[in-house]
Amino acid sequence: MTRHKILIADPISQTGIDLLKAEPSFEVEVNLGLKGKEAEFCAAAKDASAIIVRSGVKVTAKVLEAAEKLMVVGRAGVGVDNIDVPAASKRGVVVMNTPGGNTVSTAEHAFTLMLSLARKIPQAHASIVSGKWDRKFQGTEINKKTLAILGMGRIGTEFAKRATAFGMRVIAYDPYLTANRAQMLQVELFDKLDDAVAEADFITLHMPLSSETKHMLSEERLRRAKKGVRVINCARGGLVDDNALAKLLEEGQVGGAAVDVYEVEPPPADYPLLKAPNIVFTPHLGASTEEAQESVGIEIAEQVKNNLLQGTVVNAVNMPNVDPKTLAEIGPFLRFGEILGRLVSQIAPARADRLKVTYSGKLGALDTTLVSRGVLKGYLEKPIGADQVNLINAISTAESLGLRFTESHLPEPTEFADLIEVQVSNPDHSAVISGSFFGGDPRIVKINGRRVEAKPEGTLLLLENIDRPGMIGAYGTILGKNQVNIANMSLSRNQEGGTALTLLSLDTTPSDAVISELEKVEGVKRIHCMALA
Repeated sequence: MTRHKILIADPISQTGIDLLKAEPSFEVEVNLGLKGKEAEFCAAAKDASAIIVRSGVKVTAKVLEAAEKLMVVGRAGVGVDNIDVPAASKRGVVVMNTPGGNTVSTAEHAFTLMLSLARKIPQAHASIVSGKWDRKFQGTEINKKTLAILGMGRIGTEFAKRATAFGMRVIAYDPYLTANRAQMLQVELFDKLDDAVAEADFITLHMPLSSETKHMLSEERLRRAKKGVRVINCARGGLVDDNALAKLLEEGQVGGAAVDVYEVEPPPADYPLLKAPNIVFTPHLGASTEEAQESVGIEIAEQVKNNLLQGTVVNAVNMPNVDPKTLAEIGPFLRFGEILGRLVSQIAPARADRLKVTYSGKLGALDTTLVSRGVLKGYLEKPIGADQVNLINAISTAESLGLRFTESHLPEPTEFADLIEVQVSNPDHSAVISGSFFGGDPRIVKINGRRVEAKPEGTLLLLENIDRPGMIGAYGTILGKNQVNIANMSLSRNQEGGTALTLLSLDTTPSDAVISELEKVEGVKRIHCMALA
């Protein structure tokens, strides 16, 4: 009988630990003193088949290298920031998480902060404890107030349910939530973030942190809000510009804030928000309930157990659940499908509610389930966050957003031996990207039905313009002036004097200022900058 050592390096529920200890082939070691001690962690992990962590210790490349027998790393929680996932993948180690275990816990915490903020509970408590009987802490009702939820994923959805029950008018901003799904959730869907912020009495954030969402509540945007708006952030530090928030709290433009996450954790003594008025703090406690910790502890223990005993992969962030024979057949297409999904997400129409993948040629005769999941994963990484969507949960995540997914196969070859076509659409518009393989190398061969050719790497700049002389020269001049080098170029047009499409492969990503300059070129209709990283 093969024996497996399981190293538990962060606290998880005792029920989860007992579940693992009950298996005769497991040796369970609980070592909670490894935080910040990489050398000791390496020694403890040397003969481990599995490591289970939360957010305390870091599973670094050195730890993974030292763990010679390691098969799986389990994270009892959502994020995997403390795990070197690329290094794990290189070692062939499965990395699993538990993305749904703390949904209700975080939603309840955010809602509690909103209530505490509205009624000034912490300030009133501190007054009583200090020996005072001061009844100046007049609050505000949330009944009939307008709540803007920024991000309608699992947690945002749970928050909306509670807010509706309290009589609030709930509006939502989420570029990837469909109108049908919003109607089911009984929320008013706003197309523009500024419009949602301007309507709100309370704003709660539930989005992943990315280059696009960083400081989404900036000073400029918060100044457009109602005077006295209240802000709740239990999602990610950095979604709100904390310096701007502190300034606007002092001015009274923002009437109050409740914060569980910070741009720097723990916040230093000179952190701007610490001296701001009308604010409620908690130290990143969104998932800190007995039920949530019990749930994720049991969930990760079961996932690790089933992986070691049966090879089952659930909620993996870096490995598909597939047998070796199938993987050998579809392996090259799996990564390519993910890239195509990521690309089409960057040119997709607003409120897209359908995603269709069509396979032609040899590939059309294979089981492409995993390839399609790869397409969905690539497409959803932008709205959901790369650490929360994987090949396992991609379909259910799409369903939760109201995105209808379909797949079709055409075994007969088209003009290409194999072709993957990804189409994303709403009732009025669509975007399509197609890819094939040339000599074993992937190529983008069509965009919106127009023939192009480009390697799927680096940064791609898609420009659509009136077909007229001088356009390429104008583009090249602007890019060259700004030290952006063109590595490759593909041109296409529907007819002379009609609409032309230019696809440029760039060595570096142009800044927003460069894109703005390109948009001012006479004759330009549309520009999309598509990053593959």
